[in-house]
Amino acid sequence: MLWIRWELLLMASIFWQRGHTDNHEATKSLGHVTVVVVGGTGDLARKYLWQGFFQLYADQVGKGHTFSFYGGGLSPTEKGTPLLFGILKELACPPELSVERCDLVKDQFLHLSKYHQLKTTEDYEKLSQQIKQQLGQEGMVEAGRLFYLSVPAFAYADIAEKINNTCRPPSDAWLRVVLEKPFGHDLYSAQALDKKLSGQLKEEEMYRIDHYLGKQVVSKILPFRKENKKLLDPIWNKHHIERIEIVLKETLDAKGRIQFYDQYGVIRDVLQNHLTEVMTLMLMNLPANLSNSKEILQNKLNFLASLQHVDNSNAVVGQYQAYNEEVQEELNKTKDYFSLTPTFAGVVVHVDNAQYEGIPIFMTSGKALDERVSYARVLFKSDVFCVQDPNNVQCKSKQIIFYLGHGTLQYPAILLSKNLFKPKLASSGDWKEVTEYKDVNMLGLPLSDYYIQSPVTPREAYCELISHVFFGRKDSFISAEGLLASWEFWTPLLEGLSRVFPRVYPGGVANGNLLNFQLQGHQVAFSHEAVVNVIKPGAEDNFQVMQGKYRSSEMVSAWAQELVERLASDLLLAAEEAIHEEGQFHLALSGGSSPVALLRALALNLYTFPWRNTHIWQVDERCVPHTESGSNFRSIHDLLLQHIRIPYFNIHPMPVHLTQRLCVEEDSGPTLYEKEIKKHVNGSSFHYILIGVGQDGHTASLFQDTKLENDEERLVILTESPIKPHQRMSLTFTAINRARRVGVLIMGKSKHELVSQLSRIKGESSKYPITKVQPKSGTLIWYIDYDALLG
Repeated sequence: MLWIRWELLLMASIFWQRGHTDNHEATKSLGHVTVVVVGGTGDLARKYLWQGFFQLYADQVGKGHTFSFYGGGLSPTEKGTPLLFGILKELACPPELSVERCDLVKDQFLHLSKYHQLKTTEDYEKLSQQIKQQLGQEGMVEAGRLFYLSVPAFAYADIAEKINNTCRPPSDAWLRVVLEKPFGHDLYSAQALDKKLSGQLKEEEMYRIDHYLGKQVVSKILPFRKENKKLLDPIWNKHHIERIEIVLKETLDAKGRIQFYDQYGVIRDVLQNHLTEVMTLMLMNLPANLSNSKEILQNKLNFLASLQHVDNSNAVVGQYQAYNEEVQEELNKTKDYFSLTPTFAGVVVHVDNAQYEGIPIFMTSGKALDERVSYARVLFKSDVFCVQDPNNVQCKSKQIIFYLGHGTLQYPAILLSKNLFKPKLASSGDWKEVTEYKDVNMLGLPLSDYYIQSPVTPREAYCELISHVFFGRKDSFISAEGLLASWEFWTPLLEGLSRVFPRVYPGGVANGNLLNFQLQGHQVAFSHEAVVNVIKPGAEDNFQVMQGKYRSSEMVSAWAQELVERLASDLLLAAEEAIHEEGQFHLALSGGSSPVALLRALALNLYTFPWRNTHIWQVDERCVPHTESGSNFRSIHDLLLQHIRIPYFNIHPMPVHLTQRLCVEEDSGPTLYEKEIKKHVNGSSFHYILIGVGQDGHTASLFQDTKLENDEERLVILTESPIKPHQRMSLTFTAINRARRVGVLIMGKSKHELVSQLSRIKGESSKYPITKVQPKSGTLIWYIDYDALLG
């Protein structure tokens, strides 16, 4: 065929230009590679992909491989061909090529390229037949086929099936299929997509692309850490790092992309992938061998598994003012439609390991902000006190910045403040030291206060990644396990934020300080109140805490935040009183959703709480391993225990998992817990028991059908719940009613009907187990927020 003869002629011409120096080695055939860009006339292909494949061809021509390129699309050939060649003729010459050589290479690239309609299974069969026919006529050996799916994600499974059934190369040639994000919408959709794709393609054949991994600074993070390991190791930990910031700011809005963007929002679009990958490369364990893809991917997985759970309390979200109108216009929504999709997010992440414990990782991105810039910064603690000359370099902040581009610097670079150390410069020659500085500041320091390294030749991210696909470098791509691990981390936050109204911001420099956010303990909040028009508050908003009577016992009521603060304060007073009298405080906590806000308040705000003299017990537990997310103890651990200093032997989880079994009567778990209570708690009388109430009126894990007639003296029993997991362990009413104080916490509008019903019941009711909570000599206090009380 003419297209292969053209390429052979070009190879011969290039060898002649090189003066025959590598003739023998270069003429050795390494086989033919077929490249198919599905969606080859689309926007991504026009902007980046064809330039990347042209760069690949320019890099590889004359080195043994031959190529053919197909732009695939839904349009028929007569319509698609002029569209494709309109794109190809506009391709820019790689800077390393002379004008003459570029003209030659580009001319041949055009001759090797062809449009092919790819719509039906028959179209893919014809493509495969054409590839085989061309190779057979020229007697070429096939090296492999590279399919780049530049199409919406919903089409991946169908195209993968067509490739698998009709376009696989021979068994001795490779197949590589590149997939663009998004890879799902959450953990469940990502799992479903992975299941469909893995039924058609092997994991080693799939290259899930995140173009951030192709940015030169991002791909340099691991080598930089490796090259400077001896100097970084002593300071790359919680004792020296104050905070980490990973930032991607955009000035553009989402106009024109609303159909996609409104389904995903900024966290799915940027944080779950780009910023998470950058964070992982910065903090994962260094592999022994940077060329070992398996080790790199495994270390990434290990790091993702160490991230602490994030929820609404760890994030703030915003939406630029014009966004909702753009949604109404582009999605044909009515004027009363309001989108909750965030266009800005600030999230603080923590790592649960000894090296990085306690270091806040600030991740933020947004549209319609004041500048376009992207960077990751490691800010170190200051260990110098300057009595005089605060402008001395040793008195200034210590930081390492991985600067991805744009902003004041304009070029990608790694900056390291001179009061840390001088970094090594790799001998490969791909990077250079910058010695001429612009008169600008970078995150608080003039450029002259940094050692700066930058790529010798800037290369576009897609060019880098397309080259990595060609060479089969899997470490530059997202593995299935890594993808699902990332979604597993982000999905709970996304679910929690789905009902949160984002803060509206005007856009650009007019945002001022409206989007600044701060860390309080482990909780995140905007630093400044938003100026918005609100309905004038009524009289009910002018009081905070109200005390009264409910079911003949004391009641405290307030809005949720004030109520939790009051309960936390009451617990502190009870603890101080008990420790003063007996030297220790025994607190039993129930599971469920009721105590979540309280546990956060205790962990993050009450620094004076006497944890060293406090014993933590469980009111009830689900019969699941303590390591599972459904475990009440796991919740207490994640929300409270890991944030406080409490002696290990003061923590008393219920023994639901004995002899590798869960809540088996013969294992005597309730008896063991009862013995432990009697051993440590004076008279088996807890100082404070905190419980909640389910909508069906159950408390602890004591339900309407729980039989207690024969267990009146028991303190702990196994019970059955009407909802999964059915098996539970629980304190009995005997144990609860022996307590010095019992607090019942009820919050949320969903509990209003229950609160009303209970208020009408006198004494006990078998229908509502909570009515059996009647401390014999202790005090019962109801803590009910206004939503539950007033509806």
